[in-house]
Amino acid sequence: MTDGSEYLAAADDALRETYEPPMSLAEYVEHVLERPSTAVHASKYLLDAIEAAGTRPVIEEGQERERYRFFDDPYNDGEHAVLGNTETLNEFVADLRAIASGRGKDEKILWLDGPTATGKSELKRCLVNGLREYSKRPEGRRYTLTWNVDGETTATGMTYGDATEPDEDDWYRSPVQTHPLAVFPEPVREDLLAAVNDQHDDHIPVREPANLDPFSREAYDHLAEQYRRRGREDLFSAVTDTQHLRVENYVVDVGQGIGVLHSEDDGTPKERLVGSWMPGMVRALDSRGRKNPQAFSYDGVLSQGNGVLTVVEDAGQHADLLGKLLNVPDEGSVKLDKGIEMEVDTQMVIISNPDLDAQLNKHAAAEGSDPLKALKRRLERHEFRYLTNLSLETELVRRELTNQTAVWTPDDEVDPGDRVREPVHVRVRVGSEETVREREFAPHTVATAAMYAVVSRLDADDLPGGLDLVEKALLFDQGYLQEGDERRDADEFDFADDSADGERGIPVTFTRDVLAELAGAPSERSHPTLAVEDVITPEDVVDAMVDRLAEAPVFSEDERTGYARRADAVRAYAYEQQEADVLAALLRDERPEPDAVAAYVEGVYAWAEGEQVVNDRGERVDPDPLELKVFETEQLGRFDESDYDGTAPSRAVEEFRRDRVVTAVNRHAWRSRDEGFTASELAFEEIPALRAVLERDDWDDVARTYEEFDPAQWVDPPTGTETARLKQETIANMTDLFGYSDASAELASRRVMAEVRERWD
Repeated sequence: MTDGSEYLAAADDALRETYEPPMSLAEYVEHVLERPSTAVHASKYLLDAIEAAGTRPVIEEGQERERYRFFDDPYNDGEHAVLGNTETLNEFVADLRAIASGRGKDEKILWLDGPTATGKSELKRCLVNGLREYSKRPEGRRYTLTWNVDGETTATGMTYGDATEPDEDDWYRSPVQTHPLAVFPEPVREDLLAAVNDQHDDHIPVREPANLDPFSREAYDHLAEQYRRRGREDLFSAVTDTQHLRVENYVVDVGQGIGVLHSEDDGTPKERLVGSWMPGMVRALDSRGRKNPQAFSYDGVLSQGNGVLTVVEDAGQHADLLGKLLNVPDEGSVKLDKGIEMEVDTQMVIISNPDLDAQLNKHAAAEGSDPLKALKRRLERHEFRYLTNLSLETELVRRELTNQTAVWTPDDEVDPGDRVREPVHVRVRVGSEETVREREFAPHTVATAAMYAVVSRLDADDLPGGLDLVEKALLFDQGYLQEGDERRDADEFDFADDSADGERGIPVTFTRDVLAELAGAPSERSHPTLAVEDVITPEDVVDAMVDRLAEAPVFSEDERTGYARRADAVRAYAYEQQEADVLAALLRDERPEPDAVAAYVEGVYAWAEGEQVVNDRGERVDPDPLELKVFETEQLGRFDESDYDGTAPSRAVEEFRRDRVVTAVNRHAWRSRDEGFTASELAFEEIPALRAVLERDDWDDVARTYEEFDPAQWVDPPTGTETARLKQETIANMTDLFGYSDASAELASRRVMAEVRERWD
């Protein structure tokens, strides 16, 4: 768009799709009969909004789970996505479903508990975002009543204005989003709901709404009194005529269907829960010596959240309120005043740090005399923990550094597994310099910082034999471990059910701050032609995080010592990633082509199953044993002539083909199968277990392929040597394959070669 008016037109279109014209009560009833889902109660509405976004598969803690996309904040490009904690979120939804259906949990208050920086506040924002956007969709519309009583008032009547004739400016919406069906007398309402539920294709019926709020009840009663005095027999029709009552949809947001009580909010318990009386308005609107509900502010958290959701954030700061919330899920009502009761329909959620748990248990020793026992019985606790998945933590750190909020999913063009390794570039002002420059977090650098954070959070007491913390982190992230040719799935490991994984550790805010400081700090590195001073490497990050542990007040002395001891394993992990990149770049031209890989795997599969393959002429023939042998000896470098009798494979070759190749194909085929599936449809080079077999690189391969290569010459190789040629090609391949810059490729390859030359001979 280049014309400002086009933006205005686009905004008009967006609002036109969001808001409907006001409708009469009769039109609303017809609408509900056609679309019953728009009349559901609060907990069911929240459940519908979550389920409407669908699900997607994820792997967390090594297990495959279905995740509700709602928590990815899909309507806002992931701005406030809740990364990880999928099992906790699924349990939250399961409890919400039980509450919505009335299966014995109606009195429950959902409690989200956990340490800081675990995503609890993001969940609140995600709920607000998701409900707001869902309410703009036709199936998610939310409706309430608006009143105009000015044309029927007297000097002592109840109105905010002084007009005596109906005026379009004198319409006032129910301050607590009262449900439109609440205006019907109870017997009629019951019949209407029965008719609605006959049309409702859902296992959870539309419930009877809360009664009219005091504001709306005052309007209704006043109008009814006026028309009764006039002798009108169609009293309900007169009161609900469109000159007095309309039904309007509203966009769910904070203050309109969502109430949020923040930690800094103050006031008496009643002010925080429902609102307060406005003395000036009480005097102006006094109705026959009693308080007029129109003189109430209705700005408490329950008033704002009526109809959808009530959130008490940082509940430890509002512990005095929790006991007063007990009657809300039980009775569905609160009081504005001794004689003025307000029914509410809201799903209550409280969010807290571990301090609330300590407050709730301060009387636990009293057992039967515990004054908080009734409250604790109603709280349904769901614990948020720190992320223990490397890819999720890497994604979170990248979000903190770059504000790139789109959630990584397997649907993306770039696989999340590949994104973990990618470099990150940030523009900063370094030290006292006036100019802004670009700093590069080299490939694997952000992932290394994330790995350190994850490793700090893992329980070392339940490690199965032979498994270290880095391997446990990789197992949780992938669902399997690849050890050479052998793949071990997560279900082969036995972890304790009461594991402390994620309960404590390095928070993402600490990692973010360390990386931000590194980005803005000057570097002493130098190179004649490359800007190595602008590169931040994995080893830089680990060293900085260890150094910062000593001064960070969020850690105890035992935590500092324990986390520092885990740094060496992370350094070794980072080196292995860099080494794999250098090897792949060195041997890039020696890798088998994907077509050759596919032909080999199809040949092995046919050999194992006694089947035939299709040759270049389209003929079905037996697999060629010579082609299989050549691939295994020359491309894989795994066997030699002594492993064959002519072209007949030895037992070792047969075991390799069956156990390492066919097993990988069968495992992938089983997960991907459908009707008419054939092995030739597989993308063989994309099977993780098979790729590890077929793309196995090591320094023996380098020595066998490049006899004159010398890693000791790598830093400054003599002109015209094979090492000089290989370095130039390797640096180019690292930038092309893995996103390194020339400078970061230089540093990573130097580090690797410094290790390799010690053991080269």
